[in-house]
This record gives sequence, C-alpha cells and structure tokens, in this order.
Amino acid sequence: MIGAILGDMVGAPYEFDRGDKTKDFEMWIPRVRFTDDTVMTVAVAEALLSVGRDAGEEEIKRAVIKSMQDWGNRYPHAGYGGRFMGWLLSDDPQPYNSWGNGSAMRVSSVGWLYDSIERTREVARWTAEVTHDHPEGIKGAEATASAIFMARKGYDKAAIKSYIVSEFAYDLSRTCDQIRPTYHHVESCQETVPEAITAFLEGNDFEDVIRTAVSLGGDCDTLTCIAGGMAEAYYGIPEDMAAKAKERLKSDLLAVLEAFGKCRRLKEA
Repeated sequence: MIGAILGDMVGAPYEFDRGDKTKDFEMWIPRVRFTDDTVMTVAVAEALLSVGRDAGEEEIKRAVIKSMQDWGNRYPHAGYGGRFMGWLLSDDPQPYNSWGNGSAMRVSSVGWLYDSIERTREVARWTAEVTHDHPEGIKGAEATASAIFMARKGYDKAAIKSYIVSEFAYDLSRTCDQIRPTYHHVESCQETVPEAITAFLEGNDFEDVIRTAVSLGGDCDTLTCIAGGMAEAYYGIPEDMAAKAKERLKSDLLAVLEAFGKCRRLKEA
C-alpha cells in the first residue's frame, strides 16, 4: 500500500499535465505531498481491517462508507472532485454511477488482504460500488486489485497482462512511447487504469515504474498511485523511498499504514 501512496505523492506535482513527460525528473521536490488518493487509500484499508477478512458485502460497504466519510472530512482540502465531495458531506451517501478513476486509486489494500483472486475481485467491486457503480468504475477497481494480487503471489508480467486483457478487455497493446505524445489529463478509469498497468508492465524496478508513470502525464497522481501499488507488490519498495514517503504522512495516516503492515506480516507468517 505504501507503493500506491508514494506514487500519489510523487505524481502530485505533475497533475494536470504540468510535467515535461520525461522519466528524468527530481523525485523528492518540495511540492511532493499526499492528496485525496492517499487519504482514500488509507480510508479503505482501515475499513477492511476493522471488519476482518471474512466480512460480507453489507458490512464491508457500511465500513467503507463510514471510513471514507470520516477521513474525507478530516482532510477536506486533499483535492476531491466535486461530486465526490458532495458524497462525503451527504447524510445519505449513495452511489452516483461514476466511472472516475477514484475507485481504482483507493483499492490497493484489497490486493493484499485476501487469499484468492475471486475474493479479491469481489471485495474490490464492493469498495467501488459505494460511489463508482458504473461498470467502468467497477472494472477499474477489480483490474487494479487483481494485478496487485497476482503480483504479490509471484505471477510474472506476461501472466498478469494476459489475465487483465482476457478478464477486463483493456487494450494493453500500446507502449508507453506510443501513449505519451497524445495522452492528456483525463479522470476516467477507462483512460487511466490501462495506462497505469502499461507503465507497471514496462518498468524495470519499483523506481522505474514510478518514473515511467509520471512521464505519461495526465492525471498523474492517480495514474502513478495505481501503478505504484502494482510495482510494490511485484518488486517490493526500496527502504529509503518508503521512508521518504512516510516522512510526508501525518501521524494518523501513518498509524493506519503501520497497522496494515502488521496485519500483512501476521497473514504471511
């Protein structure tokens, strides 16, 4: 999950096509900071930890709604979209048929917590449906969580790519060099998740995935958040990079991240 958070931070200064579309950039500039992507990633993780891995649909959805509203109101200026901000403030929050990439950027914890890809996809779908109940919003969350699950389970990139293409019909035929020239800021799952997966597939190590994702431009914090979650699961994350990301987190966010790490270690023991 720290890989997704780091991707959000490093991509944030280049959101809205503010970068030079290059992999050669200074990574830890003063403007590196967490955004709504990190806050909602933490919110979903905390919700899932609170109910346990065997919880059912309604329990998970109630927990995710409560946690996202709690964290969103704790960090109201993190950069939420207008419709989602309205959802955060609602006394009766309902899904609003969104295909935005928010469902995919917040889902990384799901890829780590469950023991089968079927369960992973099921829970990813539930975390999406509380807001992003459009088929594309659901697909983005399921595809992202599936890639993380497969990466942490030791599948190679060819197998991950094959599964994503066959199950979700994303076009992964383009290279990053082909995507980069015309890619622009767009906030849909269908135009963010495939590009993030492609950056992950092309990257040679964790840092290279982050740099490749940033170089594409577009909705850069979210795209790099998604790619970073996959890269962590596949490569691990260098300790110095993880430490620099953690230094930029508030204590309450860091506490959830540490609890999530402890749960993962106990699960893997």
